[in-house]
Amino acid sequence: MILEAVILTIKPGYEQEFEMAFKEAANIISSMDGYLSHELQRCLEAKGRYLLLVRWKTLEAHTIEFRNSPEYQQWKKLLHHFYDPFPVVEHFERVEID
Repeated sequence: MILEAVILTIKPGYEQEFEMAFKEAANIISSMDGYLSHELQRCLEAKGRYLLLVRWKTLEAHTIEFRNSPEYQQWKKLLHHFYDPFPVVEHFERVEID
């Protein structure tokens, strides 16, 4: 399992519109092969800042399959105009410490 983690900074005054658009976009991402789950968290200290966590079966499910799909174009159209600055996407894997 791969965890995609993204800090999203939304343009001031567009937070509610972003959250409504994200509800629609969530249907897109959750329909993708290799998708496991996601959550969107709103920051309490910084208005307009969100944390998006998406769990994928593999890195390629996100970086190749999703990003090269027609569904990703819909995702971009719904969400990318809200970001300022454009976010950095990072991927993580669990560290087994037993």
